[in-house]
Amino acid sequence: MKKLLLLIAVISIFGNISCNNDSKGNNTEKSSVNHPKNILFIAVDDLKPLLGCYGTPLVKTPNIDKLASQGFVLKNNHCQQAVCGPSRASILTGKRPDYTKVWDLKTLIRDKNPDIVTMPQYFKQLGYQTAAVGKVFDYRSVDELNDSISWTYRYDNFKHNSKIGKEYVKSKERVSYEVTNVPDSMTADGEVVRRSTRYLRKFAKQDKPFFLAVGFYKPHLPFVVPQKYWDMYDGKVKLPEYRKAPEGAPKYATQPSWELRGGYVDIPKDYDVEIPDQKQLNLIHGYYACVSFIDQQIGNVLNELDRLGLRESTVIVLWGDHGWHLGDHDMFCKHTNYEQATRSPLIFSTYKGETGSSDSPTEFVDVYPTLCDLAGVKTPNDLDGKSLVPLFEGKVKKIKDYAVSQFPREGNKMGYAFRDERYRYVIWVKDHFNSEKHFDESLIDAEELYDYKTDPLEKKNLVSENKYLEITSKFRKEAKAFFKKFEKK
Repeated sequence: MKKLLLLIAVISIFGNISCNNDSKGNNTEKSSVNHPKNILFIAVDDLKPLLGCYGTPLVKTPNIDKLASQGFVLKNNHCQQAVCGPSRASILTGKRPDYTKVWDLKTLIRDKNPDIVTMPQYFKQLGYQTAAVGKVFDYRSVDELNDSISWTYRYDNFKHNSKIGKEYVKSKERVSYEVTNVPDSMTADGEVVRRSTRYLRKFAKQDKPFFLAVGFYKPHLPFVVPQKYWDMYDGKVKLPEYRKAPEGAPKYATQPSWELRGGYVDIPKDYDVEIPDQKQLNLIHGYYACVSFIDQQIGNVLNELDRLGLRESTVIVLWGDHGWHLGDHDMFCKHTNYEQATRSPLIFSTYKGETGSSDSPTEFVDVYPTLCDLAGVKTPNDLDGKSLVPLFEGKVKKIKDYAVSQFPREGNKMGYAFRDERYRYVIWVKDHFNSEKHFDESLIDAEELYDYKTDPLEKKNLVSENKYLEITSKFRKEAKAFFKKFEKK
């Protein structure tokens, strides 16, 4: 009889989790989950894994490094697409760009997927209080209320509200970097800290679990940073070792730093004009300084979490939405399928206290199911990723064989990068957006292969070399199997 009662209780819990919503996805009854864990979801714009905990001691990130020492670091993590809108759409829905159909910075997530349940929306349905400050969704991918159905409290993306946002986007007189003498608290990210700590204090007084998303704006361009952070890197900045396009790669696989060239008056707009070396050094300097500045802001939020006694009941995940080229391959910014653009930081700190790191391929679509697992709630069955908890617990050495990133190019091409522990295979597919055909080899426009054991800087496309033909064939088969999931029926 006791076993029967226990079974009924379990069924009741998961029935409430999945079913207590109206047709619009609104919560209609409190979840029966007993004391689920809080979630602090920290997003950092344009943050590549240029951090102490990722093996880069030059860049000073003591607060992120401390969090990493208390948690688990995914060292071979990759975004789904190396640009803000699509990457954030994927992590917040648990679905790949070919499902969300968000491949650019103008498509609204819900125009293509009106009934999709985002991660914060799902936790809201389970009885969580959900709130966000700063840049979490890309504001160009959601409605004017920043997907209001996802939040208990109005999404607080103050930098891109109606007035400030228009000035930010339309300004044509910006410089790419600038040193200021203002205190941290007077910056946009200082305001993110202030508003985030207010939410933490509010939640600490209540008995409901919370999902708080904190989105920092730097180190996104322009690299405007208080003087003390700039001073950390005086005389310590060098140009990258390799500054050419990979030999044998299709010309369209690289990009001419268009984000940088198109928006800043101190950068040559002509793609054929080289960015002077000293300007490149200053850009790298500014990026490093902004990373250290953001590290301090993250520390401020985490210190408040500790002061309020919330750390032991909170799962923390910190991520940067994609990587960033810093002059390597003669490129700045993101927008490619190469390592420096797709590899992205991902750190979990859990109440269970698991610590360590893994070189297993992981992806941002894995975050949604992982947070469900850590919070002790049922995971939706239609997500594209896998829970990383078995990695944290040491039950497996890897979760999947490869991570998949993608990026479109003009001419209706889409490149897909498959990254395992050693190789990166990129397959460029024609007629991506409007083909009704099933995938076949006639749609392959180009392929790339890089071996990080022998060529960590991606100097040469190895796809045609005899010793790599077997590896290429294996990846091509994996790509075909992957594409089958998205074939038009």
